[in-house]
Amino acid sequence: MPIADEGRGEGEGEGEGEGEGGCETAQVPAPGDVRTPDAEPGRTPSHTPGRTPSHTPDRPLSPLSPRTVLLFAVACGAAVSNVYLAQPLLATLSQDFGISAATIGAVVTLTQVGYGLGLFFLVPLGDLVDRRRLVMIQLLLLAATLIAVGTAATAPVLLAAIAAVGLLAVVTQTLVAFAASLAGADRRGRVVGLVTSGVVTGILLARTASGLLADLAGWRSVYLASAALTLVLTLALYRVLPRRTTPRPALRYGQLLRSTATLFAQERLFRVRALLALLIFAAFSTLWSCVALPLSAPPMSLSHTAIGAFGLVGAAGALAAAPAGRLHDRGLAGPTTGIALVLLVLSWLPLAATRQSLWALAIGALVLDLAVQAVHVTNQSLIYALRPDAGSRLIGGYMVFYSIGSATGALASTTVYARAGWGAVCVLGAVFSALALLVWAVTLRSTTTARRHTTRP
Repeated sequence: MPIADEGRGEGEGEGEGEGEGGCETAQVPAPGDVRTPDAEPGRTPSHTPGRTPSHTPDRPLSPLSPRTVLLFAVACGAAVSNVYLAQPLLATLSQDFGISAATIGAVVTLTQVGYGLGLFFLVPLGDLVDRRRLVMIQLLLLAATLIAVGTAATAPVLLAAIAAVGLLAVVTQTLVAFAASLAGADRRGRVVGLVTSGVVTGILLARTASGLLADLAGWRSVYLASAALTLVLTLALYRVLPRRTTPRPALRYGQLLRSTATLFAQERLFRVRALLALLIFAAFSTLWSCVALPLSAPPMSLSHTAIGAFGLVGAAGALAAAPAGRLHDRGLAGPTTGIALVLLVLSWLPLAATRQSLWALAIGALVLDLAVQAVHVTNQSLIYALRPDAGSRLIGGYMVFYSIGSATGALASTTVYARAGWGAVCVLGAVFSALALLVWAVTLRSTTTARRHTTRP
């Protein structure tokens, strides 16, 4: 499959959403993806003379039903939650394994490093092999690594297993790309929004479930229970995910990885949205990777369950997913992004008062998570529309920046907290948020200028 940009002009396709018409491209199915007449109303599969169809379905596919979309969302949430289960447990892990408070953030950082490696090396495989088989293998291996974490006896084993959990949890993004490929172009934003709502809900409820289970049965039960849930979902997905026959693709694995970097160089919108992902998730991780430390310390001394309960507040931000997806489908991704980033900056005002009021933490966490969710859904919907034939590579490459941002926020926030306290952590988060808003504003201006001098064919 060709990787080179198909003659897109400088101002074309990079619309930064600011109107988002620039993301209209020919909908070329990815290898292993199946388009049916039901997938996009009014369209039927076509065959170009001289070209061999890239896939042949084993059985007819119907449009994504609400039940199937829900299963995608639940599976994504369960898989990605494993990256965040340790966050309410940092103080306990520090005591059990003799890791200092200044470096305990390495537990979260290693998970994010593993996640980043998986995004680059594993997620692009969705454009090369049968996504159904890829999902099954990753989920089974993920369950095995979760058991390894739950039975770890030493810090090195714990850290190695935690990194492996992050590596395999990228099955989440394989599922997101899978769902996007099965949705019609007119529904893609909504489907991505619904599935991503499962992702963010999983991220935030992970803290609640982790804290509750840790208080009831110890921190090891958290990972063992997650392993059991992963196996149940593997069986459910095995029964539901569509089967397909994928012929030998034109790209080899090495070429596939190199093409991800090529796409990054070609697509300006990809670069801009990836940078926004890095900054918004650095802000997101600054809060959630560090907040357990002041909450568990005197005078608050909250339990694991109480700390995890704040994830319930943040999970309400997942409600922004479906509306953000619908706004993208209506061409309003640009304004949605700008408003969300302003809210992200403002969220740090109440968060700074966390030690004085837990209500302030609840309000700030809700606003922050709603803002991050809105930008994240908009980002994914925009970049997938750039090149549907390279959907897994685009999503995987984008999420690499998410992982870098999350790892940066986790390590920076715990380090800053150890040296300067919670107030300095909030300043750090506000700086990440303000930089994201600045990037959006600058790229919006340059895109508008470029469009004034670009005439579309």
